[in-house]
Amino acid sequence: MRALVTGGAGYIGSHAVRALAARGHEPVVFDNLSRGHREAVIDAPIIVGDLLSPGDTAQAIASSRAEAVLHFAGLTYVGESVGHPDVYYRNNVAGTMNLLDAMREHRVGTIIFSSTAAVYGDPVRLPIDEDHPLAPVSPYGRSKLMVEWMLRDRAASLGLRYVALRYFNAAGSSLDGRIGEDHEPETHLIPRVLLAAAGELPELTILGTDWDTPDGTCIRDYIHVEDLAEAHVLALDHLAGGGRSASWNLGTGKGCSVREVIACAEKVTGRKVPLVEGGRRAGDPAVLVAAADRIQRELGWRPRHLDLEAIVASAWRWVERGGRYARLAAARGAGR
Repeated sequence: MRALVTGGAGYIGSHAVRALAARGHEPVVFDNLSRGHREAVIDAPIIVGDLLSPGDTAQAIASSRAEAVLHFAGLTYVGESVGHPDVYYRNNVAGTMNLLDAMREHRVGTIIFSSTAAVYGDPVRLPIDEDHPLAPVSPYGRSKLMVEWMLRDRAASLGLRYVALRYFNAAGSSLDGRIGEDHEPETHLIPRVLLAAAGELPELTILGTDWDTPDGTCIRDYIHVEDLAEAHVLALDHLAGGGRSASWNLGTGKGCSVREVIACAEKVTGRKVPLVEGGRRAGDPAVLVAAADRIQRELGWRPRHLDLEAIVASAWRWVERGGRYARLAAARGAGR
């Protein structure tokens, strides 16, 4: 199936592109490269353009001859969304509206949406299943929930078929080390721990050591990025085979604390991670763990990388290789 992958030069999107190609689909990337990386696009052509331009978006749909869309293009920093909510609503909501309009114009009726566990807000029960109340506490989470509502309403009125995949904590890098996580700024725990171990960050600040958890630090559900990518391929095949529209969680059902991640990173790297104990970050819940039974039952999806050490080791291979697309491109240009 020919699939347009918006945000396909980003962290999760680039892994999904490779997974699609490996399964015989024909992905085409559409990305404005504001936060993605051209060097991350492997096994697919790329169209450079912006979802905020209706002309760019319609042209991408038309020129790719897309039969389906995988929609990863979105801004994803909770803190940034609090400071700049207008930017998040414009990019995540208005950009998706342009995409859905272009899909309708060109009779593309299938979309897989990259959503987030942030749509749930503060957990009222654990693990979090898909029937948990939807009460996002940040503009980022609200913008993603608005898109889910848009998909649901268009499905009811216009026959759109969709799957929304609600990620917990994406982590790791491709097992062959060719692509990985490269954000600016980097806010995710595992890459920050590894960058501190590598000496590229002076220290890692633990955001709160007095949480109501066994070791006092936050607990999160880390899922390998290649398992996320595989879930998108299965969701696409599900809709292509006539399956129903749905919203599903993606997680492992297992939580790891900040201190456990640090200890694991020190074991994998053989290096000490310089630490500073800081205060809590506003809005952080103590524990976020997914119940992902529904997608496992309905699609047969099973995360293969359940061991935290294996996830951290894959991310460390990427850091050791250079860990920055610009750096890798410069090294290639210098003949190294």
